[in-house]
Amino acid sequence: MNRILSLSCLGGCLGMFVFGAAVAIAAEPASLRPDTPSTAVRSHSVTYDAEMVFTVTAPGKTRKLQVWLPIPPTGHAQELLSSKLSTFPESVTPQFATEPVFGNRFAYFEFDNPQGAQLIRHKFRIKVWELRWNLDPRQIQQVDRWPDSFAPYQRSEPAAVTADERFGKLLSQIVPARRGPLQDFDSVFDWVEDHLTYDHAHASLRASSRHALEQRRGHCSDYHSFCAAMGRLLGQPTRVTYGLHAFAKSSPSHCKLEAYFAPYGWVSFDVSETQRLIHSLEQKQSQNPQTAELVAAARARLMSGFRDNTWFVQTRGTDYDLAPKASSRVPVVRTIHVEADGKPLPEPDPSDPHETTFSWMTSQRFTPDHPVSYPFADPNSLREWISDRADNTENADKGATK
Repeated sequence: MNRILSLSCLGGCLGMFVFGAAVAIAAEPASLRPDTPSTAVRSHSVTYDAEMVFTVTAPGKTRKLQVWLPIPPTGHAQELLSSKLSTFPESVTPQFATEPVFGNRFAYFEFDNPQGAQLIRHKFRIKVWELRWNLDPRQIQQVDRWPDSFAPYQRSEPAAVTADERFGKLLSQIVPARRGPLQDFDSVFDWVEDHLTYDHAHASLRASSRHALEQRRGHCSDYHSFCAAMGRLLGQPTRVTYGLHAFAKSSPSHCKLEAYFAPYGWVSFDVSETQRLIHSLEQKQSQNPQTAELVAAARARLMSGFRDNTWFVQTRGTDYDLAPKASSRVPVVRTIHVEADGKPLPEPDPSDPHETTFSWMTSQRFTPDHPVSYPFADPNSLREWISDRADNTENADKGATK
């Protein structure tokens, strides 16, 4: 079932947000760059005092323990204000390096002949904004030829964002006729909502589009890798961005999807958390007469481009070499990457209720400078979004009549 999103259903005062026929607007390849400044409107800033502690236990008689820890970048959506790293019981000074494909920066630690667990502590302060793109499908430009600089965001990868013939066949069913870049993504997100199940116990932990396609379940990285693969087949550059939720939870890592839409640049989408929010609203439908309105708002907020201020990015992209290089390329780095004598240690997932053995554990604490709620669990954030869209539409109408 294809859902046509219309904000007129959100109280009759938000104006139309209809995904209809696309207006063909050509974009010049020379004006397109992956590092285009963000066009998102930022608001609701929060500053977090953060402390992350990684307890890493290498196998007995390990000669060299290596740890890569991503450093959050500064950009339009976030600003790293301070950062301090330390280790215990061994005192190790990290090296800093940036991988060349996506620009991810890492602190690299080497422990020689480690005895027992080693602790790495990262204390930092980070300022984060909420972002809204307010996408208008009529303004999105059609790009027939992307510059070579977008190649890493359009490839089919062996370890993460795979887009083989099976995906192409499915895409022809999901999008039988092209309606426009954003409208086609809407059809993919619609299919994901109806066919994928969020499941930590059956997740790849590797941002595997193949896992999502074959198992029809997984966690955020499988959802967003699948959407990234479909987006690339649709001709749009996409990437998986991994970061941290800045509130108490078993595993702080979480990823989002980003797609490049000219002239907006990179736009953030959280498909998995929107699905979970919608399911939560629908389960409580009998208790809330506004459920239909809130569900429509959740879908419309997703498609308008939205990034919350309770999450910040650490790495962008998939299937790349670390810096300094590890034993092999990594699909993603969720919190850290660890190797013992050149062999990667198994990735833990504390949110999996069936897992009890871990190569390392993460402890974290985030203290915001003022109370903040998680917008994918708080219906009031949707009410605020509806109200803001109504105000913006009213102001636009007044401006047009002057």
